[in-house]
Amino acid sequence: MFGFGRSKLKTRGMYIFPRIRTIVFVMYYYYYYLFSVDYADSRCTEGCALALASYRISLSGDPDLDISYIAHIFSNISIPEIRSYNPSILNPNRNLEYRVNVPFSCDCLNNGDYLGHVFTYPVCSECTYDSVALQYSNLVTGEWLMRVNNYPEMTALNVIVNCSCGNEHVSKDYSLFLTYPIFPGENLTSIALATKTSSKLIQMYNPGVNFSAGTGLLYIPTRDKFGNYPPMPTSKGSSGKFIAGVEVASLVAVAGVALLICIIYLGFYRKKVQKIVPQISATADQSHLSSQGSDLSDGALAGFLGIAVDKSTEFSYKELAESTNGFSISNKIGEGGFGTVYYAELRGKATAIKQMNRQAKTEFLAELKILTRVHHLNLVCLIGYCVDRYLFLVYEFIDNGNLSQHLRGRDTLPWSTRVQIALDSARGLEYIHEHTVPVYIHRDIKSANILIDKNFHAKVGDFGLTKLVENGNSAIPTRFMGTFGYMPPEYGHSGIISSKIDVYAFGVVLYELISSKEAVVKEDGIDEARSLVALFGEAHNHPNPIEGISRLIDPKLEDNYPFDSVQKMIQLANACTEKDHEMRPTMRSVVVALMALSSSIED
Repeated sequence: MFGFGRSKLKTRGMYIFPRIRTIVFVMYYYYYYLFSVDYADSRCTEGCALALASYRISLSGDPDLDISYIAHIFSNISIPEIRSYNPSILNPNRNLEYRVNVPFSCDCLNNGDYLGHVFTYPVCSECTYDSVALQYSNLVTGEWLMRVNNYPEMTALNVIVNCSCGNEHVSKDYSLFLTYPIFPGENLTSIALATKTSSKLIQMYNPGVNFSAGTGLLYIPTRDKFGNYPPMPTSKGSSGKFIAGVEVASLVAVAGVALLICIIYLGFYRKKVQKIVPQISATADQSHLSSQGSDLSDGALAGFLGIAVDKSTEFSYKELAESTNGFSISNKIGEGGFGTVYYAELRGKATAIKQMNRQAKTEFLAELKILTRVHHLNLVCLIGYCVDRYLFLVYEFIDNGNLSQHLRGRDTLPWSTRVQIALDSARGLEYIHEHTVPVYIHRDIKSANILIDKNFHAKVGDFGLTKLVENGNSAIPTRFMGTFGYMPPEYGHSGIISSKIDVYAFGVVLYELISSKEAVVKEDGIDEARSLVALFGEAHNHPNPIEGISRLIDPKLEDNYPFDSVQKMIQLANACTEKDHEMRPTMRSVVVALMALSSSIED
């Protein structure tokens, strides 16, 4: 890397000992790190407890917009908390003008790629990414929402608002920052006046920005609720680079200590020639887990240790890293809202390893909990887990992709195979709804989460959003999670969930099996995307329903399907996607219907 390798360094006609080369390498790397002022600039290792977002009210043109609405879309931040950063607001329910500063925590996201906070938005069938961005006053863009939600197979509609925790190389005097979206007509002078911040300070933290562009985000030092600029904490630690301005003498002293350590190392270990590979024992693993417990959240470690993981293996980080070639991009086989998936051959088995950052601890614990308790032929099998550095789940490798890929791929799935896949996945769902105590609700059923094996049988996967209830028929409130196009009306409106939310999503999957279209369809020449449920509803109400339905059937099937079989599946999908959740069938009834449909094809 630095030009040493096997190069022959001569001293008095002799080659330098390998251990001397090691010292030179260590010292070179040490100085390289010490004096690299740009080291790790673009990465984060931790966030900060507080940031502010500048919300411009007049943009939306909604006459009913008030603080209550702002508090709602920012994950139910309390109105008094918002008012504490906006002392000019007197009546919390009056219509507002201009900008409101909204407090939120600033987290290190996506394995350290950026700082931001994940809010969730109550989606609807008419929602588009651009319309949701508008609701957040351009603190996000439609393009950014599409990117972080992995369109068109996104998980929850995650609204990630970026933020800043400061930059010690600019100034240590500021740690609280305002995320400020620029609008047309604004410039540096007007922004400085609006935020009561000097133009010079704004420029220092936003170098190279065109302040008159009418678009983009600024990060501006701002005051706390007491009117002060909080400085950066003095105990910042080693999350960033070395602090500029350290005296050269200090650096030399530290370097001398490093050299002394190397000499001592030579003296004590000169006779030891074998390579030492650290081994992690089960006791050490448990100790490490305990030391990392606080990272899993307050009290979450206790819940984690209480999970029955006796049937799952705990892997070390070293073993996972080696099996994936250091989590090489060549081993990467997928990516979703909560992590990246790698292929690995682990202890003689083909596996899929999902790497999740620690912000996804809730999803990690949910999936670990259900898959160590629930086992079924049509549910993906969990092999093990790891909680070292990141959160990892290790699954059996399903070697034929997912249903979404097959429906949108080049090869055509025969109609009989589609019916079999529907029956397999229905059986998996029926098992967690009807045969487990407590009952589990998946909450993210979609074609991308139905995995296909080499024999074209299906397994339901991705249980990161799973909710448990004591009674499968009960309805419970929860925060909004799920995927555009698969969420039923009652969930989008109120967040109330029951097992019937999975039934609705499964109905959408049936429509996908019939049409090979995505759950949200963008038609040529039409700006607004439309749900697959709405398209089939229109076909059903067509003056000639058979003609309307025929237009939606996957053309790649040509005439190789029994039309009455397709009609029966459409009827089942219609029942599953009823607006009134009480009118939808149970998954047990769905399985019975699909068994009859499958038998009719075989006959």
